[in-house]
Amino acid sequence: MCKPRIFAMVGMALACALFALPATAGSQARIVRLSDVQGTVQIDKNAGLGFENAFVNLPITQGTQLRTRENGRAEIEFEDGSTLRVTPNTMVQFSTLGLSDAGKRISAIDLVEGRAYINWLGKSGDELTLNFSRERVELKQAAHFRVASSSSTAEIASFKNELEVVGPSGTAKVGKKKMVTFDVSDNDNDGATLAKNVEQDPYDQWDKQAVEYHDQYSKDNSTPYGYGYSDLSYYGGYSNVAGYGTMWQPYFAGVGWNPFMDGAWSWYPGMGFMWASAYPWGWMPYYYGNWTFAPGFGWGWQPGGWNTWHGGIHYVGAAATFHPPAVPSGTVSNVVVGRGGPATTTAPTGRTIVTNQSAGLAIPRGSISNLHQLNGQVARTGAVQLHAAPAFAASSRAGGYGFSTPALTMSSVGHASAAPAGHASSAGGHTGH
Repeated sequence: MCKPRIFAMVGMALACALFALPATAGSQARIVRLSDVQGTVQIDKNAGLGFENAFVNLPITQGTQLRTRENGRAEIEFEDGSTLRVTPNTMVQFSTLGLSDAGKRISAIDLVEGRAYINWLGKSGDELTLNFSRERVELKQAAHFRVASSSSTAEIASFKNELEVVGPSGTAKVGKKKMVTFDVSDNDNDGATLAKNVEQDPYDQWDKQAVEYHDQYSKDNSTPYGYGYSDLSYYGGYSNVAGYGTMWQPYFAGVGWNPFMDGAWSWYPGMGFMWASAYPWGWMPYYYGNWTFAPGFGWGWQPGGWNTWHGGIHYVGAAATFHPPAVPSGTVSNVVVGRGGPATTTAPTGRTIVTNQSAGLAIPRGSISNLHQLNGQVARTGAVQLHAAPAFAASSRAGGYGFSTPALTMSSVGHASAAPAGHASSAGGHTGH
């Protein structure tokens, strides 16, 4: 396999395709991705169920509210690869996810409380408005900043480019590497105060690491669709399959694996049930193109179909014995599908055993520098045990591994079978993410 060459071929093909927003024909609604979930994160989809436990790859639609608890963190990825990250005890509302008359993507997000990071790439003329406290930031170009809001104060710190913040007292300019604090308790004047330098926050390292991950693994992408591309690059690779052309396949797929083994059906008002894959890379392959079964190769994803958004399950060429999970009926609750992915974390050591058919489950993104090498080792030995290395920047505020993705080292455990991880339902969520 010549991976760089195939990436280039795929990028060229995608750039020449027709691109449409993920919405029904004639609609100006948009759908973005809940791309990372750590700890307790909850979502209100306007489905009449209030807040439910959230999980990775849930679609985010206009009107959705997302909140994190004391140990929760989350990332939302927009179509062009821009990201919003929220820290513990934070609530955001996606008040607008739509299109302008000119076809530009328009997003408006309300930071109700807490702390968030925005890395806005500023591609294709997309616009973002962020509301926090009584202040407002309107973005039409690239920006990277941190914002926080509480009952008494609000602050914004710019990491990249200059920002303009509009509030009751007018416009405050925030230069690169500068921070402005607002006195929210003053009803008549927000009392903007410019700090000489950006004060460091314990979650800055987590944000920096996530930005570097996306930059590294999306650099070969030449298409306007950036959400999910970095995870495809990290968790799998492209191959030229005789008779089928270019196909992408996750590492650790193995014989007998299929792309619908683990996930959940999640119901959205006006859209019905949409499939949310449990796999950390499971976004783009489930909404564009097709999953195809090729004898001697297994299941792979054929890119394409960029002018059509698929909310359900689409595949071709499956064996007669294959039965995809059926769309639920008679309920609007999340319906979990889990066949017991064989990647498991074994208590109390926290070690993870990876076998074929795990397809990336239980491997945090960026935690291993060369998954291709690990994939080869799993294929040869049957299973590999991963050991979590001590995390850097540990703090009681983060809990668990701290703010970084845990580094992992590996050792072979031979051909022993790992105990199933399972995907048991829990308050509408599913495990294994």
